[in-house]
Amino acid sequence: MYRKTGSSVQAIAAPARACYAAAVPFNHIRGQATAVATLETALRGNRVHHAYRFEGSDGTGKELAAFALAQALVCNAGDVLGCGRCDACRRAVTFSDERPRSPHHPDVMIIERAFYPPETFTPPKNETQQISIEQIRTIVLAHAAYPAHEGRARVFIVRRAEELSIGAANALLKTLEEPRNGTHFILLTARPDRLLNTIRSRTLPVRFAPLPDEVVRSVLRARGIPEERHDLAVELAAGSASLALELVDEERTVARDAFVSEALAAVSAPNLGAAVAFGESREKDKDQLKDDLRALAASLAREARQCVDTAPRQAGVAAKRYEAVARAVVNLDRNASVPLTMIAMIQDMRETLR
Repeated sequence: MYRKTGSSVQAIAAPARACYAAAVPFNHIRGQATAVATLETALRGNRVHHAYRFEGSDGTGKELAAFALAQALVCNAGDVLGCGRCDACRRAVTFSDERPRSPHHPDVMIIERAFYPPETFTPPKNETQQISIEQIRTIVLAHAAYPAHEGRARVFIVRRAEELSIGAANALLKTLEEPRNGTHFILLTARPDRLLNTIRSRTLPVRFAPLPDEVVRSVLRARGIPEERHDLAVELAAGSASLALELVDEERTVARDAFVSEALAAVSAPNLGAAVAFGESREKDKDQLKDDLRALAASLAREARQCVDTAPRQAGVAAKRYEAVARAVVNLDRNASVPLTMIAMIQDMRETLR
């Protein structure tokens, strides 16, 4: 249910380790009744597809569901949904302490950009931007042709599958088309549109919707986050529990508030010098920058709502500024220059006063 960044095992699996063993694995997935019902029906009917594509925003339960399905497939206690208590179920969601933080169960394997040390591959490969063909050859092709170690099933979980390089995707295709009996693939993606059409056509989609606000609030409560910090986090998280947890982080909250103040100060400055300085000072982490921009947009949206009756002109200005921020997020998604995007956004926001 939590967001995956960097070496993402901890973000998703660490909370899971504490609770999976206590009950049926699928019971831990909240707010995704349709997706869970789809998987449970397939398991009960012995019709589990060999290649799934779990689609949805990060932090909505895709990875929890992937590991729950893996537990069900390797469970050696005879429970079609996975008992969560047998040795196989436990090892499927217990991870090594050192890199790569792989599951202890030898038949549950992770594919992810930069998950494995470069020296894992021949020749050594630094996966800075994509999942390489070397990883597919070493981790998938070298194992998928043989029976599972423990005889039940072998499961490959591909994190951020949209990061498969073209070579890696093509290398994976034949195995996706004709896998060995008992071999299953689960591709996790928040951007299915970035997958090759051939990959999409060979995988069965299971969609994970944004989580209901109350589910996100319950995650915050479970983490001991004070109630007064919930509203903004839930509003900005857009149904992602992991993003909500990031948004209430004290350090990030301070940095986000500073970003909003600096942006509005640049809008109010006497000339564009402040806009240029603001744009050039932004960090290159586009994901973090987009989170900050969403916070700015939320601030403007609240301003528009609060004064729409008493000060309609001010509400209109806030609404137009909101649109300028939204355009900036879209431009960043299209790999636009960070400084130029920020300068253009500030300029657009300044023009709303004319």
